[in-house]
Amino acid sequence: MYTDNEIMFPHHLIPMLRRLRGPAWDDLIDRVMQGDAHHDEPIALILMLVRLNGCIACETDSYRAMKGCAACAAQTLRRYKGSDDELLALFETALSEVRAFARTHREFHIDPMTVGSPGAAAERTA
Repeated sequence: MYTDNEIMFPHHLIPMLRRLRGPAWDDLIDRVMQGDAHHDEPIALILMLVRLNGCIACETDSYRAMKGCAACAAQTLRRYKGSDDELLALFETALSEVRAFARTHREFHIDPMTVGSPGAAAERTA
């Protein structure tokens, strides 16, 4: 009856986000897919998607949950009225938050990615 759902958007579904927006979005997804679940950029993308998709308020018996995380995220990204640049800005905000958290909570072992956006190297060394 129910699909295989997660509590929040799962890392393993990141590749299915390609081709849902424009080239800048695809470039971000390609970059983020280079890191595993313990790297800062995939965590930031997941945080951004949790916020956009409303994962925190999702109930297992809701229509949205019954469709599954992949369908929910695809629908949210297709319906998003902002530009890809606005989505990328949301990602950069989430990335800054993840990096700030990682600096003060080293016990979670959030690793910086070795590839990333311009200026990322400077922020990683801070």
